[in-house]
Amino acid sequence: MPEVTPRAVTTICRALQEQIEHGLLVSGNKLPAERKLSELFATTRITLREALGQLEAQGLVYREERRGWFVSPARVAYNPLVRSHFHAMVAEQGREPATEVLSARLIPANAEICQILDLPALTSVFQIRRARRIDGRLVLYVEHYLNPLYFPAILEFDLTRSLTELYARQYQIRYGRVRFDMMPTALHAEAASSLKVAVGSPALRITRVNRDQHGRLIDCDLEYWRHDAIHVSVEVPD
Repeated sequence: MPEVTPRAVTTICRALQEQIEHGLLVSGNKLPAERKLSELFATTRITLREALGQLEAQGLVYREERRGWFVSPARVAYNPLVRSHFHAMVAEQGREPATEVLSARLIPANAEICQILDLPALTSVFQIRRARRIDGRLVLYVEHYLNPLYFPAILEFDLTRSLTELYARQYQIRYGRVRFDMMPTALHAEAASSLKVAVGSPALRITRVNRDQHGRLIDCDLEYWRHDAIHVSVEVPD
C-alpha cells in the first residue's frame, strides 16, 4: 500500500487553503473529483484524502456521501443568550433556512428523556425528528421531545415551521428559562444518515432543556450540528 507523504499532504493543504482564502474556490462550490485532484497534485488518492481530511477538520471543506467534496460556507453565529429560533437566526444573518420533518410520533420516553423532562417511567412523549439546511446544505439533525400534556394534537400541524411560533400561536406557551449543554461528539448512525455524512463524523451536540413562562418543563431538543456549520458567539451584558 502506498505511504502517505507528510510533505505532500502539507503542500496540498496549503494550495487548497490559499485558493479558498483568496476566493478562487468559492464557498459552497464542489471541488473537482478526487481523480482529477490527484492528477493535478501528482499524488495518490490516499495522500489526497489525508489532505482533504485535514482541511475538513479545519472546517474549510466538507464531504457529502456519493456527492463529493465541497468548499465550506461561512459559519453562522449561534448565541444561546438570544431568544430566537433556527429560521429567524439563519435569516437574520442573510442566509436561507429550510426544515424537513423526518418523523413525528408518540413514543415511550427512554431513560435519558425521562430524566431530562422529570417524567416517571413508561411515560409517552412526542418525538419530532427534523433535518435542517442552510442555503441548501444539510447542517443540523435534531430530535425534539415534547411533553404531550402541554401540546395536544400538535402532530396535526405543519412541523416544518418554527415550534417556538407554533407554541405561542396554538398553545399560548412561551419559552421561559432554558438550559444549554454543549459538547463535541461523533455522529451516530441516524444523525449521520440524515446529514448524508459518514457515521462517526465530528459534530457539536447541543442539548436544550426548555421551561415555559410558568416554569414548567415542557420539552427538550437534542441538536447535532455539523462541526463546521456554526460558531458559538456569546456576549455577556454588563
